[in-house]
Amino acid sequence: MNILITGATGFLGSTLAAHLTSLNHKLYILTRSPEKRSNTSHLTFMDYNTTANALPKIDAVINLAGESLFGYWKKKKKAAILTSRLRVTKYLVQLIKDMKEKPGVFISGSAVGYYGMSEDFIYTEATTQPGNDYLASVTRQWEAEAGQAEKLGIRTIYARFGVLLGNNGGAFPLMSLPVKLYAGGHINDGEQWLSWIHVKDAVKLITFCLENHSIKGPVNVTAPTPKRNKDFMKKAAQIYGRPYWLHIPAVFFYLTLGEMAHLLTKGQYAYPQKVLEHGFAYDFPSLELALLDLKDN
Repeated sequence: MNILITGATGFLGSTLAAHLTSLNHKLYILTRSPEKRSNTSHLTFMDYNTTANALPKIDAVINLAGESLFGYWKKKKKAAILTSRLRVTKYLVQLIKDMKEKPGVFISGSAVGYYGMSEDFIYTEATTQPGNDYLASVTRQWEAEAGQAEKLGIRTIYARFGVLLGNNGGAFPLMSLPVKLYAGGHINDGEQWLSWIHVKDAVKLITFCLENHSIKGPVNVTAPTPKRNKDFMKKAAQIYGRPYWLHIPAVFFYLTLGEMAHLLTKGQYAYPQKVLEHGFAYDFPSLELALLDLKDN
């Protein structure tokens, strides 16, 4: 397939791009600095001024671009998180509109933050009511913008990502650092849910959605076994052979990260009902398997 993709130079995107090229797909990667990249037989780098006429027939569009969530959430940072996602998604939808031959599928990134925060509820793709916090508002608007492609008759998937576990990016290097430094323990009361997924499974799941024409709408990109923070950190300490003894108060994170601390001190149980019903098989369905793989690689 010819696949147009954004965010392919980031943590998840670069891993996904490597996997898709290994399957002999041809990728057209939109990036802000294409001149810094070298084109190959499977990779063509283009900028965000690219028009539909400059592209070959595109079979699929994958949108993973957006300002990183990491950083102190002041007004400027929060505005960048939202506007970067809406701007790129709107641009891609317009590209699709301008294409004479439409792609078969549009996979647009989102987050389990759509559901809001809860220690009690289990959220599946059948949950239609979004949360009422900032990140829920961002994902709701982001998905609404991507939904314009659905109105064009394009099979549209809203990939609601949980916390990606990998050694080369995302949250895990920061999460595991206290454990490795013999300062492991739970955050706040440790009761907050963490809907996680190994990055290799995330790539496999996105590829599964790309190829399975019966999947559309919201998809929880999470493992089937979310963990409470206290259980996640305890398992990490066990796998790395470190003590589990420290309690880190929530106030520490609010002082250092601002509102972003919600991502660490609160959470949600997001269950991947849709892909399981379609027969998706995880390589790392349990946290122990995921952490053992990360420890060994």
